[in-house]
Amino acid sequence: MKKIMVDMDDVICDGGFLSLVNQFLGTHYQKEDIKTYYIQDIIPKEKYPEWSEFFSTKNVYEECSMLPDSYEVLQRLAKKYEIYIATAYIFRDKEAYSGNNLKNKFEYLYHNLPFLSPNRYIFTTNKEILNCDIKIDDKLSNLAGTAEKKLLFTAYHNKTIPQEELKQHGVIRVNNWKEIEKIL
Repeated sequence: MKKIMVDMDDVICDGGFLSLVNQFLGTHYQKEDIKTYYIQDIIPKEKYPEWSEFFSTKNVYEECSMLPDSYEVLQRLAKKYEIYIATAYIFRDKEAYSGNNLKNKFEYLYHNLPFLSPNRYIFTTNKEILNCDIKIDDKLSNLAGTAEKKLLFTAYHNKTIPQEELKQHGVIRVNNWKEIEKIL
């Protein structure tokens, strides 16, 4: 049975981080307004200590929602493939909070994808070391390494990567879970 590595954030679920930033700033940013991989980069530097305190009391995944068709397609794919959820849990600016984030990610996956065994959750920031037949991620660098198919899931931060660059890396862009199902 072939193995698929699937990223979690911005591939299976999204919205949590942006929701918290909007709560904190009292804004109404949409994903389209964000031009950086790290959503928190839009927070003014002078507010960062206050943001850090606010963020440490929150669970990003209480604010998340499943992306359309992700549940149904993953459930169908799980009958034909070994699916591994590979997700980073270390926060760039708040490493001490990362243990809570790992717990929150685990619980989100456990409750929202009950057909996947927790033995197939991989918590790592270096996905290049994972050798799977198929990799699905929203970050181009996470698709590095061995895989016969590499699928870049379109997200707010990767829309401007040119097709030529994707082709150089052997990567296929996908915009939704129905496209993924059609390819696989």
